[in-house]
Amino acid sequence: MSSSSSLTRRTALALAAVVLSSGAALSQTASYPSRPVRIIVPFTAGGTTDIFARLVGEKLSGSLGQQFIIDNRGGAGGNIGTDAVAKAEPDGYTLVMGTVGTHAINASLYAKMPYDPLNDFAPVAYVAGVPNLMVVSPKKVKASTVQEFIAEAKATPNKFNMASSGNGTSIHLSGELFKQMTGIEMPHVPYRGSGPAVNDLIGGQVDVMFDNLPSSIEQVRAGNLRALAVTSAKRSPAVPDMPTLAEAGLPDFEASSWFALFAPKGTPAEITSRLNQEVRKALETPDLQKRFADLGGEIRPMSPEELMAYVKAEHEKWAKVVKTSGAKVD
Repeated sequence: MSSSSSLTRRTALALAAVVLSSGAALSQTASYPSRPVRIIVPFTAGGTTDIFARLVGEKLSGSLGQQFIIDNRGGAGGNIGTDAVAKAEPDGYTLVMGTVGTHAINASLYAKMPYDPLNDFAPVAYVAGVPNLMVVSPKKVKASTVQEFIAEAKATPNKFNMASSGNGTSIHLSGELFKQMTGIEMPHVPYRGSGPAVNDLIGGQVDVMFDNLPSSIEQVRAGNLRALAVTSAKRSPAVPDMPTLAEAGLPDFEASSWFALFAPKGTPAEITSRLNQEVRKALETPDLQKRFADLGGEIRPMSPEELMAYVKAEHEKWAKVVKTSGAKVD
């Protein structure tokens, strides 16, 4: 056999292998999902991230004909579970319910990160955002508007202290953003969770907090706390009469705890696009819209490309807030 014919044969075999490989990949994509899909929730069961993942997972199980199984892997501010997805096979069978913490804040907050939130994931779908409420203790604060609060705080620097659910949480950094935009000084008092912080806010041991809307709204309705504004870009359907901080005189203020699905980098675009379409369909159903509204969740449809742009913008915004605040977790 001549060298030229041998080369031609090898070339033909190589091309055939490429075609077969491409065909197999296309077949796998077309039949997706052909087995159960795991959604890793990087926090313990029962929290907002877990609840939202279960609501969406149940709908996807029905529309795609395979079980979407919730796998809770908490720890290190969400880094442990999120890292597991970053290192998973990029085949669409392992997803993560990411948050503003795991994909926008932690990279600036933690000294060492096991994953890159911008480069180790394929964006799938934005699920919902939950605004924070700026709430004050009626026992300690006279102000009934944001501008009255700012005036009182500026008149006596360090008069008010600011509670949070923990150092570096979105609740903490919402308050830090408020401090940076207004120029007021308020000592930070971190708690281990929102519950203890809210209890002390009610008791008057602390003065102000930027708490997740679902966990404090009932205390506002009961008269135990006074709400001054929501931190979302638009008014929340859960409290339609409550002004946003932007309306209250802080243009472009937005600080929501958001939740979105991500897949490992390299997941076929056909799979992420299909999942995006199915999530958006699920979020359009009246029953799911009601459940999210009851929980203070604000649905905002995004394509994978729009989600990536949003995450990048959030990453840049919170990096500046973290740096200025000096918050760090070793």
